[in-house]
Amino acid sequence: MSRIATTKMSGLLLGRLNTRFVSSAKPSSLLEFRYFSTSDLGSGTGKKEERAAQPPSTAAAGGEKAIVSYWGVDPPQLTKEDGSPWRWNCFRPWETYKADTSIDVKKHHEPVNFMDKFAYWTVQTLKYPTYMFFQRRHMCHAMLLETVAAVPGMVGGMLLHFKSLRRFEHSGGWIKALLEEAENERMHLMTFVEISKPKWYERALVLAVQGVFFNAYFVAYLASPKLAHRITGYLEEEAVNSYTDFLHDLENGNFENVPAPAIAIDYWRLPPESTLKDVVTVIRADEAHHRDLNHFASDIQCQGRELKEYPAPIGYH
Repeated sequence: MSRIATTKMSGLLLGRLNTRFVSSAKPSSLLEFRYFSTSDLGSGTGKKEERAAQPPSTAAAGGEKAIVSYWGVDPPQLTKEDGSPWRWNCFRPWETYKADTSIDVKKHHEPVNFMDKFAYWTVQTLKYPTYMFFQRRHMCHAMLLETVAAVPGMVGGMLLHFKSLRRFEHSGGWIKALLEEAENERMHLMTFVEISKPKWYERALVLAVQGVFFNAYFVAYLASPKLAHRITGYLEEEAVNSYTDFLHDLENGNFENVPAPAIAIDYWRLPPESTLKDVVTVIRADEAHHRDLNHFASDIQCQGRELKEYPAPIGYH
């Protein structure tokens, strides 16, 4: 059979199949899914809220197709240890942990060489403008601090990820450790946002500081990872000191010790009666862990070794 005849025959068959598909009285599941999705977009807000509130089985019993996920599988119904429903989508029950509050919060890495001194005084220079701006407004200071502290782990993890792909080699767990650090810092911010909302000028300040710091740290990590980790280590030392001052004001009554938000109680497995003081205590312990991790990473590279040669301290979070 010639190529032209084959093409014509294929066209006829496709046309017949298309006609039968469109004129069929019972559309396929794919068409039903698209139909209900587009009708939901065009319906009223109240109707969408009613459908979203109904469990899949109820919606199906009412004559409507159950809403399923993109993969066609209903999301798991997670519960807490006491049987109550799990309310957070940003983290799962198995990602919660108890912070190690016994960690030494007074530890300090003494700068011994030029690189250490450069990193130390860089952080000290950046510290004073923020202290002058926020003074004793600990909550606003903490929110700005967390938007900056979440950058190094993401940048370092991303660049190590690309390095692992380029060189076809393992990372020794350091990609996971640094990304865990970034996610943990972000959860600190999400916790503080539940207690206090930033004002418009604080949001503008965060936007400017994060934009400058991300690009500066990205260049620094490309040029010298050991310097970048040392800077982060000293940055985390200042975070520990800031939260220590925060705790002192909470203990002295200079700052209201409000109840801990629900997200903090679930994320750090805190008792239900926990307060802001308990939240700041576990966050300070997290920062101390990040301090030690980054100084450790810098020490490895200062000795001429690569991070992959030493197992990363993962599993804390």
